[in-house]
Amino acid sequence: MQLIIRAAIREDIEAIQSIYSYYVLNGYASFEITPPDELEMLKRWRLIKDHDHPYLVAEMEGVVAGYAYVTTFRQRPAYNLTLENSVYVSTNHLKRGVGVRLLNQLIEECTNLGFRQMIAVIGDSQNYPSINL
Repeated sequence: MQLIIRAAIREDIEAIQSIYSYYVLNGYASFEITPPDELEMLKRWRLIKDHDHPYLVAEMEGVVAGYAYVTTFRQRPAYNLTLENSVYVSTNHLKRGVGVRLLNQLIEECTNLGFRQMIAVIGDSQNYPSINL
């Protein structure tokens, strides 16, 4: 199966919201308690795009298999070249290299934009897939 990494578009938001909701309800990665609805996810996507930061999806056979994006790490001036990454993979596509491919593409795009450091905030010491990325 071919995995395509591309920029997220408006039509991906429903799938992105579905993937994210699973992690909100079943884990600690998001630091949220209630899954945001599709409209809120659309607002978040637009905010990231408004900052010209990459927001990517991994697509496998026409299905969104995962997504990744970056946000500003901190507002302090010395952090202006530092970003925080987020990577989420659909439970139907785990252990297929989707997260690694998304993160590698995200790093490449951010490097090309002139960013120098990327940080992952991992809130669960048992989250081995994220730690291993």
